[in-house]
Amino acid sequence: MPRPTPPALTRRAVLPLVLLVTAAPLAGCASSVGVPVAQDAANPDCARIVLQLPESLGDGLDQHRTTSQATSAWGDPTDPVTLRCGVEVPGPTTEQCVTVETAAGTAIDWLVRADAEPPDGAADGATEGSTPDALPSPGTSDWTFVTYGRAPAVEVHVPASVVAERSTSFLDALSPAIAQVEATRSCL
Repeated sequence: MPRPTPPALTRRAVLPLVLLVTAAPLAGCASSVGVPVAQDAANPDCARIVLQLPESLGDGLDQHRTTSQATSAWGDPTDPVTLRCGVEVPGPTTEQCVTVETAAGTAIDWLVRADAEPPDGAADGATEGSTPDALPSPGTSDWTFVTYGRAPAVEVHVPASVVAERSTSFLDALSPAIAQVEATRSCL
């Protein structure tokens, strides 16, 4: 004599359960931001830094999951501010170097690099009368900041769309995390 199927296991009851189980993992993947891994991302100091990163860099710049070790992203997932720990440590340089100090006194030195063109090539940042070496106007170029005097080095990439809407003063929010690694050199 065949056993009757318990009511809880009918097709009508199983289908929603299957959909829920398969959709839940996909929902988590949808919010991940692709960020290239840095060469020294496995450095244990990168783990210390990433664990101390803030969940937000301010209004509209909430943190997102990323696809690579020792990385983070904030803001619009299609054009985010990104952080990569373990990039090449810069040596002595003539590049622009600035010190960002928090109200608590934590100071981080950053090399400032204006990318020549935004990824879409929409603007070259040059204005009439400017020299080829002049820095682009805010909002016309992506900006990359690389820690100076700390190993491993940290890179923060800020897209032109973010620079156009706000200053990059949110870098000070990263200082407590980056200060987990001792400075061995400083800007002049």
